[in-house]
Amino acid sequence: MQKTIEEFQEMQPVVMKRLQGAYAKERLAHAYLFEGPAGSGVTEVTHFFVKLLLCENPAENVPCETCRSCQLYNSGNHPSIVFIEPDGQNIKIDQIRELIFNMNKTGFSTGRKIYVIQDADRMNNASANALLKFLEEPEMNVTAILLTERLNAIMTTIRSRCQLVSFQPLSRPKMMERLIGGGMTASLAATVSMLTQNLDEAKELAADEAFIQQRKVVLKLVEAVNSNVHEALLLLQSDWLPVFKEKEDTERGLDMLLFAYRDIASVKAGLETARTYPDMDELWKQMALQRSYPVLSKQLQAVLLAKQQLPRNMNRTLLMEQLMLNLQEG
Repeated sequence: MQKTIEEFQEMQPVVMKRLQGAYAKERLAHAYLFEGPAGSGVTEVTHFFVKLLLCENPAENVPCETCRSCQLYNSGNHPSIVFIEPDGQNIKIDQIRELIFNMNKTGFSTGRKIYVIQDADRMNNASANALLKFLEEPEMNVTAILLTERLNAIMTTIRSRCQLVSFQPLSRPKMMERLIGGGMTASLAATVSMLTQNLDEAKELAADEAFIQQRKVVLKLVEAVNSNVHEALLLLQSDWLPVFKEKEDTERGLDMLLFAYRDIASVKAGLETARTYPDMDELWKQMALQRSYPVLSKQLQAVLLAKQQLPRNMNRTLLMEQLMLNLQEG
């Protein structure tokens, strides 16, 4: 579904103001480098901007959507725009050569011509150097837009020829809104949006059965610590260790554990912040009543200490057992 201008401006207010301002003042660069994390709206804003540049009847720096150019663009048949994306692992030199040939063709189209390079960081040396030569001698009516999630992987000389436009990660409320809009439960969206700012990663996590199991185990462990340390130690062996096998898994598990205790602390403080586990609110309320602020503070400190010790601790079982004891003492 096509976004409204208000949605674009809410998603990336600084970027939209800059691009629309440049268009209004006719101060357009010959080459742009759009960089930002997946899910931040880079692709959607690119389509908006390209359409605006080609539109025959724009109003208030917004494409009209009804002229021949907008209709051609929406159908994917606009003759003045070329999209390049990796062919396999890389963007190859032949793709760049063909692009340059098309941009230089006199009969290609009249007016402005635009090319968009998706995953521009995946150009190999030969293709990057070929593009660099073209960027160094820009055609009057050609606009380049390079897209990347990995700015540091773009050749420095290419970066210096482009105007850099940085997209901010989606705010957590916006991310949750998009995840829930895509069919994810509110409770799962709340959890994954705490673990990553990358929309695609969040979707992958939520679709991963192993992660769903990890989430369940973390919540069971918080309950077990609350009732009996021996139960918590047994749960470590039976449930935690089988699903948190690698160091990276344990790191994520500790983050999830930390967020659970943060939830409890925010419930106790009466804060209206979005929880990581909204589905656990009733239990969190009970636990918040049973704990004093100093106890919650010690429990949070215990998890943070385990996180600090994890990189230099080879025996993760021992680390987790010690954490259970520290949480109980807290």
